[in-house]
Amino acid sequence: MDVVDLSTLPPSDTTYAKFLYQVREQLEMDHASYAGLNPSAGTVHGHVTYDDAWKLHYVEQGFQMIDPTLHMTKRSVAPVDWSRLQNSPNFDRVFRDANDFGISNQGITIPVRGPYGDVGMLSATRDCSKTEWQKLIRHVIGDLQSLAVHIHDSVMRSDRIHQLLHHPTLSNREVEILQWVAAGKTQHEIGDILSISHRTVEVHLRSSREKLNALTTPQTIARAIRAGLIFPG
Repeated sequence: MDVVDLSTLPPSDTTYAKFLYQVREQLEMDHASYAGLNPSAGTVHGHVTYDDAWKLHYVEQGFQMIDPTLHMTKRSVAPVDWSRLQNSPNFDRVFRDANDFGISNQGITIPVRGPYGDVGMLSATRDCSKTEWQKLIRHVIGDLQSLAVHIHDSVMRSDRIHQLLHHPTLSNREVEILQWVAAGKTQHEIGDILSISHRTVEVHLRSSREKLNALTTPQTIARAIRAGLIFPG
């Protein structure tokens, strides 16, 4: 497939939309969309080929909070055909409205997992018979999986998203001290456990706060846990 190399272009909504329109046309789909989940802010960012009217309605109804093609698929590591979701809560709620905008409930989502807990999902839809749909998917599934990784990696490399997801590397000692704090130990207790002064413990805690852009030690612990650097106590 001849696709736009997103890594060579400045990141923008226009660039991603162009890519999705190309995916839609070359794979003979009605629509294509990409959604990324940011674990740090708990937000969803997306790029779609849907009409503006549906995009506006989708956001106004808060469907991003209940759409099973987002929230159930993000837990999967394999492609999810939407036929598997039709008995899930809120599927009818979302696609009853989608049908009014000419959008089929027949689709597939390819999940992609990134190194910071980020999840991307490339979806494609087509209104056709089940037999035709299954034949099409068998033919294009490999392309869809490659394209999903391509667009997700490009979006994650954009400055705005990367700044939200990337966490500076902590030293082994900083991680060790944060883990003891998460376990409920005081600075004096941690100093005794690690055979260092409590002042040294404070120096490492201050460094960790600065690296994780946190104002307090509890904020530091929370961000370190979200980043997967330490585990809850």
